Amino acid sequence: MLTQAEKGRAFRALHERGSAFIIPNPWDIGTARLLAHLGFEALATTSMGYAFSAGQRDNTIGRDRMIAHVSEIVSATDLPVSADLENGFGDAPEVVAETIRLAAAAGLAGGSIEDATGRPDHPIYEKEHSIERVRAAAEVVHALPFTFMLTGRAENYLHGRPDLKDTIARLQAYQEAGADVLYAPGLTSKEDIAAVVSSLDRPVNVVMGLQGVQLSLAALSAIGVRRVSVGSALCRAALGAFLRAAREMRQHGTFTFANEAVSPREISAMFSAG
Repeated sequence: MLTQAEKGRAFRALHERGSAFIIPNPWDIGTARLLAHLGFEALATTSMGYAFSAGQRDNTIGRDRMIAHVSEIVSATDLPVSADLENGFGDAPEVVAETIRLAAAAGLAGGSIEDATGRPDHPIYEKEHSIERVRAAAEVVHALPFTFMLTGRAENYLHGRPDLKDTIARLQAYQEAGADVLYAPGLTSKEDIAAVVSSLDRPVNVVMGLQGVQLSLAALSAIGVRRVSVGSALCRAALGAFLRAAREMRQHGTFTFANEAVSPREISAMFSAG
C-alpha cells in the first residue's frame, strides 16, 4: 500500500499534467474498488451519493459520520482520495480548520470546502467570511507534513445565483487565500467554463454528469480544465436503474430489467482482482 505522502504526491502530479483527468465519485467501498479496477487514477467522495445510500437527504450527515465514511473509501483502494467536505460542517473558520485536520488524519489526499451555508434563506456565505474560511483551511493544509490538495468551491450556480462575475471573483479570492484547486459546480456552458479557467492560475475542477451537459474530457482539457468529477451522477445512475427495475416489477409484474444486470461472475472477478 502507498503511504499518505506518496498518495499526496501522486495526486498533485495528476493536476500538473498537460491534460485533464477524470476523478469519479464512489459512494461506498464496493464502488470505490470497482472504479479502481477499471483503471481510474484517483477518487473523490460524494456527500449526496453517500447520504442517498444511507436513506437520507444531502447535507444531513454529521461530521463524525462523514469522516468515518471517507476513511472507509481511503482504505478501500491504493488510489488518492479527495473528499467532499461540504461547507466544513460549520460556519466558523475554526470549525472548518478542524474539519480539515480530521480529513487529513483520515488519510485523504485532498478535500473541498464550499461557500454554501445550507440555509435556504441565505444560501451563500458573504464573500469575506468565505475567504476567511478557506484561509483557515489552507493554514492547516500548509502545516501538514504531506501534500493535501485543498479545493475551494463557489456554489452560486447550484443555488439560483448564476452570477459568473461574482463566481470568478470568489474563486480568485479563494486562490489567494490558499486553495490549490478551484471549483464552481453548476457551470454548463463551454464559454463560462473557459472564462473561469482563464481567470485563474491554479487547476480547475469541473463537474460533468449534469442533465443536458455533454462536454467531453477532450473538449474540457482543450480549454484548460485539469480535473473532471461527476458528483452524485454515478450514484443517481445506479438508483435510476434500481427504480426502473422496481417499478417494472410493481407495475407490470415482469422482470426484463435482469437482461441489463451485470453478471455476478463479472463483479466477483473484479473484487477478486482487487
